[in-house]
Amino acid sequence: MLGATGTIGRATVRAILARGHDVVCFVRSRSDAMTIPGATVRTGDVTDPVSVARDGFRGEQFGAVVSCMASRTGVPRDAQAIDYHAHVNVLDAARQAGVTHFVLLSAICVQKPLLAFQKAKLAFEARLMAAGLTYSIVRPTAFFKSLSGQVARVKQGRPYLVFGDGRLTACKPVSDADLGDYLAGCLDDESRWNKVLPIGGPGPAITPIEQAEHLFALLGRKPHIRRVPVALLDVIIGGLDVARRIVPSLADKAELARIGRYYATESMLVLDPATGRYDADATPSTGSETLFDYYARLIRGEAEAERGDHAVF
Repeated sequence: MLGATGTIGRATVRAILARGHDVVCFVRSRSDAMTIPGATVRTGDVTDPVSVARDGFRGEQFGAVVSCMASRTGVPRDAQAIDYHAHVNVLDAARQAGVTHFVLLSAICVQKPLLAFQKAKLAFEARLMAAGLTYSIVRPTAFFKSLSGQVARVKQGRPYLVFGDGRLTACKPVSDADLGDYLAGCLDDESRWNKVLPIGGPGPAITPIEQAEHLFALLGRKPHIRRVPVALLDVIIGGLDVARRIVPSLADKAELARIGRYYATESMLVLDPATGRYDADATPSTGSETLFDYYARLIRGEAEAERGDHAVF
């Protein structure tokens, strides 16, 4: 198991253990071990093929690899190192260890690859599909943590920010627990083998304006929404692109701005290649917890939002 210390990784480990499988987690440091009860923890460096084989697999036989590993920022250097090369290291070692099944957590946004991390993920997907192993490539829609960054600011009385009219995009968010259960199910459900699997959470697709309205309703407040023009992101990206020619270190900030713009303007739903449009009805659903259930738990203090690096707000 890779990426076991992230929120989705921890949920996936729990779901795999609940199915009666033995789990070995390959992590970066022993301090991460406390977050993975019930699993065996081994430490090493996924960017080093020698460490992956020596410290991870240790010459033992394994039935499957499950990867929830992803670059933290998505900038080109990190994307190539983790989303592609580290996964190649694991795939090569896995084949030597007798692995017959590889379950990969990818992302639905690779359908329209404009960013470095999307291209790196697609490159590994292709490598995996050509490797001769049984594969399950899971492409989830938006995560709860990525859509919860504004709960705290709204509770503080500040406005909810949306791009454009708040209806530019839509998604079917999926919880960590529901996604983890789906990933674990790929190990035993043959209908999910040798397939690319887009998946969302329960219920209809929701827009940012609907997220805002439901949040204010849960708080018992009148909606206070501020609309931000997408052109503002274009100005920021343009300025950073010019500045990075003078200060190369700004290249990463420019890429992060492009990632933000992508999420602000592209829906996280199945893309119909024939029409070029996103299709909510074609986006499968799984699980039972909705984003608004999660918002309610956040408001009650029963959950804590762990935001990802790709969160726009």
